[in-house]
Amino acid sequence: MTSIFKFEGIYTPIVTPYDDEGNMNWDALASVIDFLVEKGVHGLISGGSTGENYAQTVKERLEIARFVKDQVKGRLPLVVGTGAMLTEDSIALAKGAHELDADAILLASPPYSVPTDRENALNALAIDKAANLPVMLYNYPHRTGTMMGEEFLNRVGRSRNFCGIKESSGDINRVHLLARDYPHITLGCGIDDQALEFFAWGAPFWVCGGSNFLPEEHIALYEACVLQGDFAKGRRIMAALLPLMRVLEQGGKFIQTIKHGVTMTGIEAGSVRPPLNNLNKDDKRSLEQVLRILKTTISAIRAED
Repeated sequence: MTSIFKFEGIYTPIVTPYDDEGNMNWDALASVIDFLVEKGVHGLISGGSTGENYAQTVKERLEIARFVKDQVKGRLPLVVGTGAMLTEDSIALAKGAHELDADAILLASPPYSVPTDRENALNALAIDKAANLPVMLYNYPHRTGTMMGEEFLNRVGRSRNFCGIKESSGDINRVHLLARDYPHITLGCGIDDQALEFFAWGAPFWVCGGSNFLPEEHIALYEACVLQGDFAKGRRIMAALLPLMRVLEQGGKFIQTIKHGVTMTGIEAGSVRPPLNNLNKDDKRSLEQVLRILKTTISAIRAED
């Protein structure tokens, strides 16, 4: 079985900039999109958790997806997130993605309900039917409470649309399983500090929130490992990126940290919506210190070519 769509490179789950009142800042979102296109990422994801989809209505999410599609103007593939607690909401998002002619959808397990593999597969197939687009699965059991197990993968594999998976379980044995037993579902990295290992096992794409503000540095790791096959160089770049990943994951402030990183590029990403709170001064200072060293180090590595 061959995939109908090839997920390759760096896919950025774009942030959602807000103004001081928590409303959409469309100008800032346009700037983020143009910045990422200019810097050379390979695809964009609208409506992911990095975009704060959990704090948005279905109507808002579709409005954002349409805006991204119009702003991209075909320069990059667009994947639209369909993750939601209610199946009917996911189906509405999937239909919306089809109507706006997105390139693919991102499909996660519904959170909290903890369906069986069979139930989860039937849910996924209903969403797939509504979109009839290539599907990037999103396995993140720490957030959803559900692992996309082998029965799930076997059932959804009956639809040719399921052609990629963002694997975020953190279990390296899952990487081995997917690479060995499910080659028709393209393996993608969804756990940042394992990117090198994913690439070593043949993963051709990486969905990484940090690429919102450090696209070139994330692209550098992808190019070293996937395009050049130079894992010695890749290890050096990965070593430089690891302090950033620790900052991103510490204290549950992933989205806030990414939005501050975007603001540091000169694009005002704004605040986060409740229930989250913004970074304090110490958190901002930690990120800024890490970025200074990281950028200098990776720039020097890239200059050796």
